[in-house]
Amino acid sequence: MLTIHTADLLLPGPGREPVPGGAVLVEGRLIVAAGPYEELATARPAARVRRWPGLLTPGLFNPYGSELLERTYHPDPREADALGTEPLTGAALDALGMTDTRWGASARRGVQRMLAHGTVAVAGPLTRDTVADAVHRAGLALRARSGGGGTPGRASLDPLDPRAGQPLDEAMPSPHLDSPGRGADFAVFDVPDAAGLAAVGAASCVVTVLAGRMVHRRR
Repeated sequence: MLTIHTADLLLPGPGREPVPGGAVLVEGRLIVAAGPYEELATARPAARVRRWPGLLTPGLFNPYGSELLERTYHPDPREADALGTEPLTGAALDALGMTDTRWGASARRGVQRMLAHGTVAVAGPLTRDTVADAVHRAGLALRARSGGGGTPGRASLDPLDPRAGQPLDEAMPSPHLDSPGRGADFAVFDVPDAAGLAAVGAASCVVTVLAGRMVHRRR
């Protein structure tokens, strides 16, 4: 099925301007085309249309895969009374007596929180099999952390958090939304422009699409 996702379109790169009223045309797992919505809708009138508020961008890269998934515990909502809802590290993590099963469950919840921040790729390697399995099943890509990809110990679920140490362009591992045949990995953020996205961060994510599937949608 052909689907048009429409919002203002950010195409990162030197000299490239956002496309107001832009869109991407998706078929299966791949991007077919990107550009002004009216042009895509005219060319493919039978395509399903999904309209989103804000800015459509390439999906984001989180440079702290191992820190957030193998050295952090993401509590189950049923544990909120005892553990709270925020990720646990350090002494609080050590006190849990983690098992492989519990690491896997934590990683699945952590991955969902990453998807809610527009993340489509995380830094590896991952050394725990249950954690790697959670990442693989979700469809997140594993990538090497670049030299500029943040400072150890300052991990954040938000790839655009200033603590992550990466500018907007570096946070987008596959910036070429307008290249036909690329994987349909992108996100939409409820912000007016790139400056607004940098200021508000990835918690403004409305929807995340990974290999053509909506894997997160804000309710």
